[in-house]
Amino acid sequence: MPHLLSIKNLSTCFDTDDGVVQSVRHINLQLDQGEILALVGESGCGKSVTALSMMRLIPVPPGRFSSGSIEFEGRDLLELSEQDIQNIRGNHIGMIFQEPMTSLNPIFTIGDQVMEVILRHQKVTQAEAQQQALEMLKKVAIASPETRMSQYPHELSGGMKQRVMIAMAIACNPKLLIADEPTTALDVTVQAQILELLDKLRRDTGMAILLITHNLGIVAQYADHVAVMYSGKVVEEGTVESIFENPAHPYTRGLLNSLPKGNVGEPLKTIPGMVPHPTCLPKGCAFHPRCKDAHEPCSEQLPDWFPAPDSIAGHRAACWLYQTSATSSVQA
Repeated sequence: MPHLLSIKNLSTCFDTDDGVVQSVRHINLQLDQGEILALVGESGCGKSVTALSMMRLIPVPPGRFSSGSIEFEGRDLLELSEQDIQNIRGNHIGMIFQEPMTSLNPIFTIGDQVMEVILRHQKVTQAEAQQQALEMLKKVAIASPETRMSQYPHELSGGMKQRVMIAMAIACNPKLLIADEPTTALDVTVQAQILELLDKLRRDTGMAILLITHNLGIVAQYADHVAVMYSGKVVEEGTVESIFENPAHPYTRGLLNSLPKGNVGEPLKTIPGMVPHPTCLPKGCAFHPRCKDAHEPCSEQLPDWFPAPDSIAGHRAACWLYQTSATSSVQA
């Protein structure tokens, strides 16, 4: 059975005065119906650019797709006309953007903004769109939705604005929802409410979710599969259980080791060094200058994909550490 979403060898670059910024480099991702795939990594690793590439929202120029394809329900989104991709945005693929404080238009009411999505993609009257918008606000558990319909974004709290963003994203019952840092700038209680809401919508409708975050606690609780990004590349992927119980890539281990363990007085562990600038990435594996396990091939060649040592199907890492074990397995 084909995947709902299949990204193959995707590379997204930006031409700047300082050189070519390689934001996304030859990534491959698959997502099935009803599944939550978490895309994790440090700020600037290419997570949001991957999402914007899927929605064809990269400004061209300076941005460009230098390789690859993004197949959704068997159609390559990169090959579609502008009209066709507009019909898919919001209708078949919804997206919750970062920063709800700035993503909503301050001069339009909440009702108008939710109705705009519905009117754009469905053949309904103004009255029907208004009723559907009201139902969407009820669905995302906004208190007093009738009142909120006539209010403006500045009259809502951060949590309410985020719920409005979700209502807009799911207004047309999309098959895929891209949630880009959906809990940014929200307090812990509201974060939990938003994530529970997304998970419930997933269970009720069967839609797939691409969850973009750097919060590993969220990933552990809600995701089915994980892809770890570093400097524009996916360096490890697998199920939540395999990634958290047996992290294979040194970068993934560094991320998990940096989490607070709850021991009072114990210093936090960090990953030494800095993320390389995207215009001057090091030769070979981009992580090797920061990796204590780096050896000769790491600084010369991009690593191939190798099965992780735990032998769990689908768990693999782009790391030369596992070349020997992979070769031994093939010979055996």
